[in-house]
Amino acid sequence: MILEVAILEVKPNLTEEFEAAFKTASTIIVSMSGYISHELQRSLETTNRYILLVRWQQLEDHTVGFRQSPKYQEWRSLLHHFYDPFPTVEHYQSVLFNSGSEFCP
Repeated sequence: MILEVAILEVKPNLTEEFEAAFKTASTIIVSMSGYISHELQRSLETTNRYILLVRWQQLEDHTVGFRQSPKYQEWRSLLHHFYDPFPTVEHYQSVLFNSGSEFCP
């Protein structure tokens, strides 16, 4: 599994509109091949900052399958105008996972 992490800086005073648009955009990403799950979290300290976590089966499911699809253009038109600056996106692979009751490599 690959974890995509994006820090999203939403333009001030557009957070409500962004959250509504993100709900619509979520229907796009869940339909993609290799998609596992996603979550959007809002910062308590900086209320226009969000973190997007998307789990993919493989890196290429995001970088090729999603990013090079026509559906990405729809995602882009729904969301990209909210960001300033444009988000940095990185991909991570698990090294250690702790569920609270056990450690898993």
